[in-house]
Amino acid sequence: MAELHFACDVSEVTPDAAKIVRVKNLSVGIFKLSDGFHALLNICPHRGAALCEGPICGTTRATDDREFHYDRAGELVRCAWHGWEFEIRTGEFLVEPNIKARTLPVTVEDDKVFVRL
Repeated sequence: MAELHFACDVSEVTPDAAKIVRVKNLSVGIFKLSDGFHALLNICPHRGAALCEGPICGTTRATDDREFHYDRAGELVRCAWHGWEFEIRTGEFLVEPNIKARTLPVTVEDDKVFVRL
């Protein structure tokens, strides 16, 4: 049975960077998005880098006019080692959705963030 574990106070998480915490010997990134808090295991599934220490970003999308537009600002984390981009909410790798970073369920109670392991 999964248990709730304290991760950090709500005030410690800003929208521009993950708050890296230790939960039961696991490194976890806590993110604050427009719809609330999310957590990813701080391990890139590609080569094991500290995924959540990479920048929070968006990505480019193609248009019909031979242009690219910056899209999804603040919804992705980019691995600092090789630039792989993952959706913070789902953990999906943008290029191949079958490759995923591990997400963890988050609960907020009394201005404290908890993750379920």
